[in-house]
Amino acid sequence: MKRFNRFELKYVVTAVQAEAMKEDLVAQMGRDSHESLDGAYSVTSLYYDTADLAFMRAKIEGIKFRRKLRIRRYGDEEDGGSVFVEIKQRINRTTQKRRMTLPLEQAYLLCAGQLEETPEDEADADVAAEVTFLARALALQPTCLVGYRRNAFVGGRYEPGLRVTFDNSLWTAVASEGLSSTMPRHAIASPSMTIMEVKANEAVPLWLANMLARHGCELRRFSKYCAGAELLRRMELLSLTPAPELSFGVSDERVGEKWMN
Repeated sequence: MKRFNRFELKYVVTAVQAEAMKEDLVAQMGRDSHESLDGAYSVTSLYYDTADLAFMRAKIEGIKFRRKLRIRRYGDEEDGGSVFVEIKQRINRTTQKRRMTLPLEQAYLLCAGQLEETPEDEADADVAAEVTFLARALALQPTCLVGYRRNAFVGGRYEPGLRVTFDNSLWTAVASEGLSSTMPRHAIASPSMTIMEVKANEAVPLWLANMLARHGCELRRFSKYCAGAELLRRMELLSLTPAPELSFGVSDERVGEKWMN
């Protein structure tokens, strides 16, 4: 899908909770087509932001309308193929996403506002025009790389827009080498922490709401991008031009948990 609107609900659960819920979901939902032999697959995203981290600030300040730009790859690097260029925005409680697929080198050019070719597909052309405008108007630049392992379940005939995902082994790296970076990876969450997301077009079905209650799940927001960028900033590895003077009030070592509330 190139465009969609949906509700996204996030939960932070333990590995034990996650495994128990996966067993329940197998009876109700199908498995994602990206998964590998172990039932999971890699997701790697290169995030873009302004020099003063305007997208990050919008998240921190709880701005009702906010957006972000990223290049995302599903699967391992050796899989090759195209990547997604995505504009993800939030309006109140609704998440909207517009995306297109491109070879990686063209994706870099597009997000730098330098892609000269206009896609033939009208929807792709609209996305490319919006990305080009944002990149040029806001002087966007690569900010950080974020990756994790994902288990995903998808809805069936009567709930086609329903998705439930479990993300763990979260890490971040500097963005200087792009999406295929070989730079050191830094953990941004405890190994026992799993980020669960429920994504639905209209409403969460009753059976799923009951399952969440049965396993003691409570809504808790978590930003992988903010956690990754903040960790790199504290390690003095986040270098933007010009370098902004920033203070987000993160004082302890459990950086990932600061982006839950």
